[in-house]
Amino acid sequence: MTYRAVVFDLDGTLLDTLEDLADALNRVMETMHLPTHPTEAYRRFVGNGATMLVSRALPPDRRNEPLMAQCLEAFREEYGRNWNTKTRPYSGVPELLDALTAKGIPMAVLTNKPHEFAQLCVQEFLPRWKFVVTLGQRDGIPVKPDPSGPREVVRALGVPASECLYLGDSNVDMETAINADMLPVGASWGFRSTQELLETGAAQVINHPTELLRLLP
Repeated sequence: MTYRAVVFDLDGTLLDTLEDLADALNRVMETMHLPTHPTEAYRRFVGNGATMLVSRALPPDRRNEPLMAQCLEAFREEYGRNWNTKTRPYSGVPELLDALTAKGIPMAVLTNKPHEFAQLCVQEFLPRWKFVVTLGQRDGIPVKPDPSGPREVVRALGVPASECLYLGDSNVDMETAINADMLPVGASWGFRSTQELLETGAAQVINHPTELLRLLP
């Protein structure tokens, strides 16, 4: 099979956003006199969108709807003030994007990060490269691994899903690729383990971004 387009997850794949996410939600938890978490714990909390992030961070006995809504709104405000403090592209990502651009391979971003923050992150940290579309979590569109978002990306790329690679760092990403008929490729440098990626369907797991080039013409 020849693969002619690449779709990327964002957090944990192109950008290391973990500290900014953890710091923002921990500040919210402190303000509300709720327990905070080590930054490393957020590796398991992220991946399914902001609502699930907040739910996982709350104590099980406090996951009621009013508090969830209050924390989610506060998190969006806090993250909106500090989303670009510690976030950076992973080592090797610029080289990968340069090589894909030189090959003329179309690229897109599909993430469960709220859409406005996904747009901001790509504009701020990846401004040199053209992505056909950047799609984050939006009202009315189911989050990954539902195939609705991937189908929208495929239409924008103009490439059959079966000829697209999906690079991501979590079980959600591997399931997304499988549900959308893309090739699931795991990024071992991200938030989750190689074992998780393989167990949830990764066809390949790569250890450095530029290794992706081996799978492309």
